[in-house]
Amino acid sequence: MKALLQEFKTFAVQGNVMDMAVGVVIGAAFGKIVASLVTNVIMPPIGILLGGVDFTDFFIPLSSTTAKTLAEAQAQGVPVIAYGLFLNTVIEFIIIAFAIFIIIGQLNRLKKPAAAVEASLCPFCKEPVAEDARRCPHCTSEIKA
Repeated sequence: MKALLQEFKTFAVQGNVMDMAVGVVIGAAFGKIVASLVTNVIMPPIGILLGGVDFTDFFIPLSSTTAKTLAEAQAQGVPVIAYGLFLNTVIEFIIIAFAIFIIIGQLNRLKKPAAAVEASLCPFCKEPVAEDARRCPHCTSEIKA
């Protein structure tokens, strides 16, 4: 049991697990920011362009009870298909995916590609040999610098 706890402790404090935990927390906060952006900044102008429509009030009631808004339908306990909220969620997803695409693209630009070490060829057997080798590992011939 003690070995299991020690193994778990080692696993839990590894850099990858801690990095993932930080990423989840930042991702949750970023999700809230994007949700607010979509709900409070992007959707109102789109609603105005479409004639003053509020997307959150787009719903299909699944009973004969009438309600003018989604909040009213939910207060009455009417089952609904809230496709307006679904549209907001889809737009949030697209914005998050685009933001991640941009961030990953910039991070990839900052990464320097690993310098490819080109091996030279042995003058005798023509097999690849490291630059600093004094003998060929294939034919054991002595290589002059």
